[in-house]
Amino acid sequence: MSKSTRKRIEPESVFKSSAYPHSQAILSSGENFLFLSGQVALDADSNYVGIGDIVAQTRQVYANLLSVLNTVDADFSNVVDLTTFIVGRQHLPAHQHTIKELYKELYPRGDYPADTVLLVAGLYREEFLLEVKAIAILP
Repeated sequence: MSKSTRKRIEPESVFKSSAYPHSQAILSSGENFLFLSGQVALDADSNYVGIGDIVAQTRQVYANLLSVLNTVDADFSNVVDLTTFIVGRQHLPAHQHTIKELYKELYPRGDYPADTVLLVAGLYREEFLLEVKAIAILP
């Protein structure tokens, strides 16, 4: 595999979001991309986690993403793009708070990935309140 680099792009002419920590863009010179499928709130035994609880589901989803990343000796510092699908606007405040708390641990230097949050009518199982997919670059 070739060596990849990552540079955070933050133009002063673009707004700074207070809702979700993120980078406006990530410039990568690498060719080693890892595309992570959307993760939902199921544990390793396929049990639902946090039915009706966006905080518990968010934590499980990020634990699942980390498990996938760890499989290839990566972590969230390799993630350059996240896409989050949330069912219901009412879950946004708790989700935003949880993400801000998680990101303190996952991104201690504030080197956030690009991020898109979408509100959707539903996911493939009504128990799921969110799904998150990611793209990572590997060295």
